[in-house]
Amino acid sequence: MNILLLGANGFIGSHLIERILSGEDTSGWNIRAFDLVGDNLKKFPENDRFSFRQGDIFEDDAWIERQIKECDVILPFVGIAKPAYYLSKPLWTFELDFEQNLKIVRMCVHRKKRVIFPSTSEVYGMSPDKILVEDESPLMVGPINKMRWIYSCGKQMLDRVIAAYGQEKGLDYTIFRPFNWIGARLDTFKDAEERTARSITQIVYDVLNGRPITLVNGGEQRRSFTYISDGVDALVAIIKNIGGNADGQIFNIGNPENNASIKELAHEILKAMKESGNDMFARAAEKAEIIERPAEEYYGNGYDDMQNRVPSIENINKRLGWSPKVGFSEAVRFTVSSYL
Repeated sequence: MNILLLGANGFIGSHLIERILSGEDTSGWNIRAFDLVGDNLKKFPENDRFSFRQGDIFEDDAWIERQIKECDVILPFVGIAKPAYYLSKPLWTFELDFEQNLKIVRMCVHRKKRVIFPSTSEVYGMSPDKILVEDESPLMVGPINKMRWIYSCGKQMLDRVIAAYGQEKGLDYTIFRPFNWIGARLDTFKDAEERTARSITQIVYDVLNGRPITLVNGGEQRRSFTYISDGVDALVAIIKNIGGNADGQIFNIGNPENNASIKELAHEILKAMKESGNDMFARAAEKAEIIERPAEEYYGNGYDDMQNRVPSIENINKRLGWSPKVGFSEAVRFTVSSYL
């Protein structure tokens, strides 16, 4: 099987490559990787099963379409997935996440290729459902002046377009929605220095640099944190698609047992740092201060949020036999240790 992975250097892409190249069950899979940079891919030397091309999705249409023609499965993982960017660069978020990925989807339609597309748990927005079900829960977002929702809307529209291409043009597709995946390479400390990292990286960086841990709106927002190895195992099951059970499906990929508030996450991070065996981490955690700030003060007026996101994972469990294995404390501990 030949796989084209666009956005290969990212958090999910780099872990998926690592899993495919090391797994006995994926020994017959070959990966053609593409991204603007390749820092996370240096550990994968070019060989018969893996190759990397550095390029720009805005400019390299001819090369990308050639690869789509020659590959069996297309994974368009290029995109922005950080709330700080949705607010500060909404047009860029739309152009990259929606316009460029729509281009790739249309190439897959033209070449009759299978596409596995990353949606997001953000499409559910402020859905009133306590448990979010892929084909049942309403997808609800805030007003236009809350720029945070441009990412959610773009992803939701792509979900709808992909499903429409499946209905009208026979596109072979699977859509997956990650729920707060964490692990090594989630963000960089440079992101955290600029306060654009996601919660776990931002908290670790702030603690190590003597900054207070900032809980936006008190940190009462709850998320279902999922360790990256669980998420990648789900993707491998989707790619295998035994019995065609992933065809035309949307799958939540999350861990409802790991539902915790950002405040609880902060305390779990401090505990993991104290128990890390690293003196610098432990000392920094002992001195850590926690403060609270209003969202408008931290992010600006374009911010909006949802209080809780808990996925139903019944569909992927029933169809592909997948369920998460890594608990909340373990997932946090593994992620914190990666920063050592």
